[in-house]
Amino acid sequence: MKADTRLNTMKGPLLERAFSDVEVGRLAFGPFELAPHKRLLMRNGAPVEIGGRALDLLIALVEQPGRVMSKRELFDRVWPGRTVEDTSLRFHMTSLRKLLGDGEGDERYIATQVGVGYAFVGTVRDVADVVSAPPRNAVAELSLRAAGALPVRTRLIGRESDVERILDGFAQPRLFTVVGPGGMGKTTLAVEVGYRLASEHGRHVRFVDLAALADGALIPSALAGALGIPVQTEDPMTVVLGHVRTQDIVLILDNCEHLIDAVCAVVERIRETAPKISVLATSREPLRARDEHVHWLGALPFPSDTMGLSLRELLAFPAVELFVERASAANSALAVDVEDARAIAQMCQRLDGMALAIELAAVRVAAHGLATTSAMLGERFALNWAGRRTAQPRQQTLQATLDWSYELLNQSERRTLERLSVFRGPFSLQAALTVVSDDELDQAQVVAAFEELTSKCLVTPDRTHCPEAYRLLETTRAYAKAKLNERGEVELDTVRQRHARFFRDRMAGLGETPEDIFAGAAMMSGQMGNIRDALDWSFGTRGDLALATSLVAASVPLFAYLSLFVEGRAWCERAVQSLDDEFRDTAVEMELQAALGLTLMFTRGNAPEAGVALRRAFDIAIRLGDRWNQLRLLGRLHIFHERIGEFEQALTWAEQALDIAESVGHPEAIGLAASLAGVSHHLFGDQVRARRELETSLQKSAPSERSRTLYYGFDHRNRSGIALSRVLWLQGLPDQARRLALQTEIEAIALDHPVTRCIALIWSHSIYVWTGDEAQAGASLDAFAQIAEVNGFVPYIAVALGQRGVRAIETGLARDGLAWIQESLTRLHAARYELLTTAFEQSLAHGLLLSGQPDKALRTLDATLARCRRNGEAFALPELLRLRARIVRSQDPDGLEEAERLLGEALRISRDQGARGWELRVAHDLAELWLVQGKTMQALRLLQPLRDVFIEGWDTADLRAFERLWTQAQEKGSDRVRSSLTGS
Repeated sequence: MKADTRLNTMKGPLLERAFSDVEVGRLAFGPFELAPHKRLLMRNGAPVEIGGRALDLLIALVEQPGRVMSKRELFDRVWPGRTVEDTSLRFHMTSLRKLLGDGEGDERYIATQVGVGYAFVGTVRDVADVVSAPPRNAVAELSLRAAGALPVRTRLIGRESDVERILDGFAQPRLFTVVGPGGMGKTTLAVEVGYRLASEHGRHVRFVDLAALADGALIPSALAGALGIPVQTEDPMTVVLGHVRTQDIVLILDNCEHLIDAVCAVVERIRETAPKISVLATSREPLRARDEHVHWLGALPFPSDTMGLSLRELLAFPAVELFVERASAANSALAVDVEDARAIAQMCQRLDGMALAIELAAVRVAAHGLATTSAMLGERFALNWAGRRTAQPRQQTLQATLDWSYELLNQSERRTLERLSVFRGPFSLQAALTVVSDDELDQAQVVAAFEELTSKCLVTPDRTHCPEAYRLLETTRAYAKAKLNERGEVELDTVRQRHARFFRDRMAGLGETPEDIFAGAAMMSGQMGNIRDALDWSFGTRGDLALATSLVAASVPLFAYLSLFVEGRAWCERAVQSLDDEFRDTAVEMELQAALGLTLMFTRGNAPEAGVALRRAFDIAIRLGDRWNQLRLLGRLHIFHERIGEFEQALTWAEQALDIAESVGHPEAIGLAASLAGVSHHLFGDQVRARRELETSLQKSAPSERSRTLYYGFDHRNRSGIALSRVLWLQGLPDQARRLALQTEIEAIALDHPVTRCIALIWSHSIYVWTGDEAQAGASLDAFAQIAEVNGFVPYIAVALGQRGVRAIETGLARDGLAWIQESLTRLHAARYELLTTAFEQSLAHGLLLSGQPDKALRTLDATLARCRRNGEAFALPELLRLRARIVRSQDPDGLEEAERLLGEALRISRDQGARGWELRVAHDLAELWLVQGKTMQALRLLQPLRDVFIEGWDTADLRAFERLWTQAQEKGSDRVRSSLTGS
């Protein structure tokens, strides 16, 4: 199978992240590029406006070029569960052909097979084809570069039958556990299987090393990191399952034995929820999970009797082959004759054919010679085996191997190895020098010892994270840690304190600008195991709370970069609770409180504690005279108070930001403050001022970057763009509003920041609803609901439910819509998320009216009107008053005077706000009322100015209805004139 064909089958947001170096999932034909997972069509690099149904048809056809798809297949794909006429399919197909320019010149894309269906006949190419051809196999190479990548591959000796047996088993999705003693080669086997699955079978493989985890509760976060899934929720496992539910992935879970129960539970959930997932685990004992297939990994074969065997025959045994290869690698001058091979075979027998023990012994041969190593090995291991028959096999073999290796070290090497055991996962040589060296062991001695330990395979190069990283094998680390514990608590605590200080200083020195800070955080992302261990010790009974506090503050960017909002919040809470006078009113406390407020807001809803933390951080920024952090925190306070429905307080923060930005004078500061002010003025109903501020924000702000989005917590420029699109619609520019909404959505996708994209989708959805673009509204809602569900954004999940209720009421399904909106409002109130309460209550009142409950509708609407007047949310008042007039008329057909009064008030407010979109709707209802009353000329005079000022958007539902009413009024006016003439 060719690499490009394999890549063509790998779709979905998970793979979009994993293969970030290649445009995976993008299909090209002619001048067009299609990104199905982004629902984006581009022509010559520019986005193309295309309806949702037409886009669904295009995706269905392009994904299967040359194949005739029947009408029934297309109906099921584009209109699932609905009865649709052939005319609808023909209409959308005609529109699609016109948009593509099908048939113009030599371009042919869609062919019709009369009576059967349609086929895509253009030449489709994967965008990956245009990048430089990768060396060797594309899938294997991509696996090396992606998050959760396979470790560096080493030559596997003597395990071909094991590899083939596991590969055969993975013909169907299964759970395989490779079980054997430590040091038997389980990880090496699993890595080889992973490379074979990727290169020979086209499977997508993710590698998760659990050795760096000390707590089973962190397994879901480790899975999310390996899969490239951002997690900002209390339940990361739900987020992971939401992403991989339909994915065809092979997960390799390495080193499970220390977390066996937790791994078992996680694996069973994965297998139940995502049946296409295959799992390959390595452990020293079976998981004992449902449907588990256990593959026992035995010793490497070695000859039980060497007599009569030739050199070639001896070297054919995998254990001997491995020994000779590793010894030769350590000493290229090593030459092996038949007698040497027999001695090696005997050593392999004494080592029980265990790969790690063989490799350690082979390295000793390079240093001490075969005869000396054989003699030492015989004495040491013979005593061990004889004295520990009741111990577990792994303890017999690995303990003996490590004891023997340890005793070959000099004192400097022993102390260095012991102290290196405080590192969990990879570490640099600089980290080792800082943590290991002291007055007793200077840096020169540590360097010399480090080199010896590396040559003896007790320190292993780890090139997964960076070219200069090292690590201890987990068995070696555990052994060395026990030796360090024997030195006593004083030395252990001293080393651990240096370890924590090193990572505190390393994180604190990431940089000054957001770009540098988050670039540094990316480089430190492989150090989470070390940082967690340092935090655990620092907060412990023998730890250092001051060090813990400063380490948490320094690590905030790393938690943000990895989207570990829940974990980051937990550490910030502990640090804030432990604050002493050293850090009060300092930049450290400011950073902790700022991060705590933001993470609380996104993980627990808008709890009061979030506002308290943000306000405290802002007060510290004022005391420090730190104007940039004042602006950053004003942005967070603004969105917090906006979300809980305190619009006047949000405006106060925005006005304060404008003053600070003016004193700073930097374009970025001005753009940020203008964004806050523009959003507030929009919600308060001053659309003229809102537009001025939002346009200023976009002019002053630099193009959005992920680092700045992470720094501020959300993207202010994106927020300005989506708010401006709403203002443009309100000002009577619906076409411009739609274009800007689409552009802003595309920019939000590029930021790869789920919160920012959700903000964009919440607001853009209203644009599509207002303009009557049902297809785009549906696509926007579906995308928003998926992101909210996958990331566990509890308030946004409730919002999606409410938006579905609104759409149901608009399409005549009032009963379902009412239930959904009521449930949504209940959840939103619980989360203190009130930003969309008005819109949902308005729709709720409309649904109650349609379902014959006008009294209840009126009570609901009056409560909403009272709240909006109280909290300053004035932009919605014209629509609320217009709906109240309709309810009044429905209750009393003769109540025209009250309805006319309400519509007159709505007309005045919409004009004061500069909201022509609302004015158009109100004028329509008022003119319609006047026509009923026979006030035809008044109706014409009301409608005429609006008809003259609207210069675009005549394909929208509002303007089509307006034009119909205008025609009706003109006809009535003409009849009146003719009647008057006849009477005279």
